[in-house]
Formats: sequence, C-alpha cells, structure tokens
Amino acid sequence: MTQTPPTSSDTVTRTLARYIVQSRYEDIPKSVVHEASRALLNWMGCAIGAARHDTVNFALDAFAPFFGPAQAQVVGRSERADVLHAALLNGISSHVLDFDDTHYRTVHPSAPVMPVVLALAEWRRFTGEQLIHAFVVGVEAEVRIALSVFPEHYDRGWHITGTAGIFGAAAAAGKLLGLDEKQMTWALGIAATQSSGLREMFGSMCKSFHPGHAAQSGLAAAFMAERGYTSSDRALEAPRGFGRVMSSRFDPDVITAPWGERYELAQNMYKPFACGLVVHAVIDGCLQLRREHAPEAAQIESIQATVSPLVLELTGKRTPMTGLEGKFSVYHALAVAIIQGAAGEAQFSTEAVRSPEVVALRERVSAVVDPKMRKLEGRVRIVLRDGRVLDRHISEALGTLAHPMSDQDLEEKFRGLVQAILPDDQANALIQACWDLPQLGDAGTIARLAATA
Repeated sequence: MTQTPPTSSDTVTRTLARYIVQSRYEDIPKSVVHEASRALLNWMGCAIGAARHDTVNFALDAFAPFFGPAQAQVVGRSERADVLHAALLNGISSHVLDFDDTHYRTVHPSAPVMPVVLALAEWRRFTGEQLIHAFVVGVEAEVRIALSVFPEHYDRGWHITGTAGIFGAAAAAGKLLGLDEKQMTWALGIAATQSSGLREMFGSMCKSFHPGHAAQSGLAAAFMAERGYTSSDRALEAPRGFGRVMSSRFDPDVITAPWGERYELAQNMYKPFACGLVVHAVIDGCLQLRREHAPEAAQIESIQATVSPLVLELTGKRTPMTGLEGKFSVYHALAVAIIQGAAGEAQFSTEAVRSPEVVALRERVSAVVDPKMRKLEGRVRIVLRDGRVLDRHISEALGTLAHPMSDQDLEEKFRGLVQAILPDDQANALIQACWDLPQLGDAGTIARLAATA
C-alpha cells in the first residue's frame, strides 16, 4: 500500500483524511471484501425487517413533507426520498430492532455508514467495488475514532455508535465523492462538531435516531466540504476538539496507526438474538437448557444469571413495558427465551413483554454480577420446583468472533426478518445481489431490490 506516513507537522485529523483519500480498493483483502457483503446482507435484513416499525413510521411522517427529489429508496417501503432523508430513515430502521452488527469492542459499524453508501450508490450509479471500498473506509475511520476515546467516553454516557458513527458516514461519503485531503479534513471537522447521542435514550425510539442522524449529518458534512465549507484542521485532537472534549483519556495514536495492517471490519460480529450482545451468552445458555431438558415455566422455581457488570448497566430494566424496553432487560430476555424457545424480534415485541406468562416467570429471574466475567460470557442456573438444578456456562455465545454466524446463518436471519415484507423471489434476488456485490456495475440495484410495491 502506497500511503504517506504522518510527519511531526501533521495533525491527527489530516493524517486520517490522508489515509482515507489514499486508500485503494485493490489493497483490501478478499476476506474483508466478503465481510462487506455479509455486513450488507445483515444490515438489509435489519432495515427491511423494521421498515414498518412505529419508530420508522413516526419519523417518516415527520420528515416526508420536506423530502426533496426522489433520489434514493427507503428500504422495505415504497417511498423514495432525497439522499439525506433516505440515509436518515434507513439508518433509523437498521438499528431500531437492535439486531444489527457490532464491532467486538465499540460501535454498531454498519448502521451509520451503510445508509450513506447505499443512497449515494443509487443516486450517482457507483459500482459494487466503489460501495465496498467506501464502506470499508468508513468503518475503519469510525472504529478508530471510537477506540481513541473508549471506554471512558462510553462510560460518561455517550452512545458511541452515534458519536463516532458520524465520522464513518462522512469518510465513506467523502471517499465516494472523491474529496481531496483538505476537503476530507474539513468533512471530518464538520462531522466532529455535529457528533451526538446519549445512552439515556436506550430503550426509547431515540436510540435508533442516533445512527440515522449520524448517517444524514455525515453525508451532509461531505457535501459541504465538497463545496468548500471549511472547518478546523484539528477537529479530532485539538484541546477543545472531539477527542479531548469527549474523553479525558483520548489516545490519538489509535487513529494514526498505520493503515492497512488490519481492518476493523474483520472484527465485526452479527447477532442471532434481537437485543444487546451482552446478554447473548445467557440467552444462549437458556436456549440450550430448554432444548435439552424442556422445562415448563410452571416447573421453574428461579432462574439466576451470572453476568459481567456491563450487563446490568445496559440491560437492567426490571419491569419493561414496551418491546424496545424489553431489549434492555436481561430478565425479560431469559424469561421469554425459556417460554418461547427463541429470542428473535417477535420475542421482543410489546405483546411478548406484556405476556402474563412471561411477566410471571420474569419475576423469578435474577442477575448476579461477577467482575471476573467477560462482557460476552455468562452462566445460567435454573432451579426447578422438584429440586433439580440445570446449569450452563457459556464462554462465547453464537455470533461472537470465536463462534461466528455462517453465511447460511445470515441468510436464514435475513429471510426471517423480511418474510412478511418481501416476496420470496425478491428476497432471494436480494440475497444473491449482496453476495455478488463486488461484481455489480450498479450497486444501486441493491436498494431497488429492497423496495416494496
């Protein structure tokens, strides 16, 4: 890879901009190219599957009067919008189910970036290779910036998918638009000053607004920079710039580390269960015990989960009342997994959350924190009324890097999400187009295949 290394006079922001501008598609390993197709298929399933969710309906109703030219598809629906509003709405829908991909340490990488590259590809007729290149670059930028402030930034209460995702959106858009180094530096600065998202919003519609807003605002940043709109050249590293304002432990070296030695997209994980990844291990444990022993809810005296401290911090809602709140309740997740034998989107509906049978069992679920437990590890202990004890320790749940979902798993997940929205032949065509992405002359085909009548 021929890239100019940073010098002592370079800024962190400008160095990252140079990396993005100088990156080449031919330098991306084939495994990472394939991972981009996997990410697209997973993102499409999540976005189409949530396309008729109230969160998307309300947002579309609010913004439809202000749509510009019909440049890009709102996936899973018949409506088309200008690229800025399409990016916003597709970003919201792809994240609202909390079923989208997760980098092993930080962000949900696709939700802020994929809506941007897809909208631009449809509008400007970019190829599959160009879409992949921009997507990989965007993910690399957002994750590097996220890691530079993680975990202290997240611990303060910032939703890092929103705050860092905007940089990925700006970088990806800027790459497709052909920004030069100075323009890309400005785009990153314009993104920095818009960065936002609060963890207080978890369990509400606003959580999915974060990546949607990041997508729309990052795309706008690239458009503005393309036209000469200036920003600070030190937006990331300055004393009052993003890194040092957002974290007291900002590490700029993470951002300026040599580009191309590893790709953060290779560290991507895909969820088999429609809730936060931190509870997947104990859900997996419950499902395994259910398959092996088939305990009835009435037979269960108690269920105890032993989890990492982050689980109760993120999913400690004792009495959720809506489906979105249920995604942030380890108690609901375990109860519904035992009763229904699944943890898909149907199990995190408002109906499931309020089911008397689920509520009754949920009251017998407890969670104990073990500081030695890793984030994606867990143990489940089910005590039956006849005195038997069922116990299962899960070191790595399905969907983690150690136990990844296969391509076939992702196809089955996609079909399950879109089956009520797309006809089978259309769903199959969309799956094939995702796998064929590197060969597509018009990547906008993907978006058009995701439209409903």
